[in-house]
Amino acid sequence: MRSHTAEPSFAPTGSSAPEPPPRKAGFARERAAPAGPRAALQRLADHVNTRALVLLRATVGIVFLGFGLLKLFPSASPAEQLAVDAATKMTLGLVPETVLLLSLAALETAIGIGLIAGGRLLRPTLVAFFLHMGGVFSTLLLLPDAMWQPHSPAPTMEGQYVVKNVVLVAVCLVVAADAWGSGSRSSRRPDRTDRTTSD
Repeated sequence: MRSHTAEPSFAPTGSSAPEPPPRKAGFARERAAPAGPRAALQRLADHVNTRALVLLRATVGIVFLGFGLLKLFPSASPAEQLAVDAATKMTLGLVPETVLLLSLAALETAIGIGLIAGGRLLRPTLVAFFLHMGGVFSTLLLLPDAMWQPHSPAPTMEGQYVVKNVVLVAVCLVVAADAWGSGSRSSRRPDRTDRTTSD
């Protein structure tokens, strides 16, 4: 009985193995290097995303700083009389109008500086901001004749000036959630490390 062993067969030296189909150079170039405008927009979006809270805080701070400084000059602010009338009703007319206007100017200027500066000033500034917004929105009830059109639920121009502050409130709610949330996370961090070390 003869035993046959299979020997490996080699391709002839003259022939070559089939090559895979060539890739399109254009497709590979698109994947490796995205289009210029699209890449620039992506970089801009990433840049804004990493600094979104600072951007929100600074823009609201600039608005408050500008409005506060305007109230330091007589008749420079279009909302001057409206603010004085509302503050006069809140204080039952016991505080002179000049003192009220200067107090509002100082408060809004301080809120603006605190929001721009951030740091340790941020939390007390946010408290002052929300208290101030409570007073601002109370004018919708304290001055109904100036805030609402007669026989209509639509706000007047002055009423729209007040209502648009909901945007500022929403922005500062986001800033406050981050400020107070980061504080609670940092206060819980030692417990977490102690728990891991005790285990």
